Amino acid sequence: MAQNIEFGLDTFGDVTVDPNGVLLSQAQVLRNVAAEAVLADELGLQFFGIGEHHRDDFAVSSPEVLLGAIAAQTKNIHLGSAVTVLSSDDPIRVFQRFSTLDALSNGRAEVMVGRGSFTESFPLFGFELQDYDKLFEEKLDLFARLVDGGPISWEGTIRPALREQMVYPTVEGGKLKTWIGVGGSPQSVVRAAQYGLPLMLAIIGGDPLRFRPFVDLYHHTLEQLELEPLPIGQHSPGFVAETDDEAKDMLFPHFQVMRERVGRSRGWPALTRAEFEQEAGPEGALFVGSPETVAKKLARSIHGLGISRFDLKYSAGTLPHEYLMKSIRLYGEVVVPLVRELLFQLE
Repeated sequence: MAQNIEFGLDTFGDVTVDPNGVLLSQAQVLRNVAAEAVLADELGLQFFGIGEHHRDDFAVSSPEVLLGAIAAQTKNIHLGSAVTVLSSDDPIRVFQRFSTLDALSNGRAEVMVGRGSFTESFPLFGFELQDYDKLFEEKLDLFARLVDGGPISWEGTIRPALREQMVYPTVEGGKLKTWIGVGGSPQSVVRAAQYGLPLMLAIIGGDPLRFRPFVDLYHHTLEQLELEPLPIGQHSPGFVAETDDEAKDMLFPHFQVMRERVGRSRGWPALTRAEFEQEAGPEGALFVGSPETVAKKLARSIHGLGISRFDLKYSAGTLPHEYLMKSIRLYGEVVVPLVRELLFQLE
């Protein structure tokens, strides 16, 4: 198990500050994300994912374009979204963009589809929030057909029917690897299994092991459908520094800015240092600390959930690019080998 675990990184392209505390332009943030991905590839990490947002505190609204630029600068790392907000996009265009990325990267493209945690894309692209569930369900159904390949016949209520329609470019190496991102709904877990797609659990709060019932439900549903086991991944936030205190002190003010910015629109109370410390503790979903501390938390989560990939959401609000680069290096050079060693001892 220890040698088969994949380790990746996710970012939402948060708009960060420079060493003097001045906000960078979104253009500079995009260039910095590309540099972060190149470092991840040099360190031998297996995946780099970029989220899609349409807000002024995140720079990435078109992950595929940025991933295409990264593909030209990297050799081995797989590249994908984290997540693509399928509800407010066109499934055919999503497939075409990622199949193009797959060609340019020599088979390294992955797509993670989901509902997303923000709703700005709905009015931006002319969709009604009241259609939230129907849009995702029908678009996912169409996208799953596209992933299967071949001429597509499909009919729903959100767009004209398709009759034996080919979609180009086709995927050179077989199927486009597609994950379904899930935040904790049993129905979403079952849906992923029914479509025969890998499951990515977005665990951003509380004890990660509380998601074990969802892992079991996914396995059970696959067995009922007589399908082969499929990968399960975990996406969680974190930050690595030389010591626990350094990591937490560096991260907290920037994490707090992000949390309060989002929380104002959702009625959340202000984040306290005590709440932050709890999430950063041994059973929290915030993987922050020294390499040793983060490795122990990772090994606990990976072993307890039985997952096959862990993606660290390494960006956090205004946390500077220079800090992120050091965290990525510690994650790739120190944390990952330590986790593999710890998992080997648990086997």
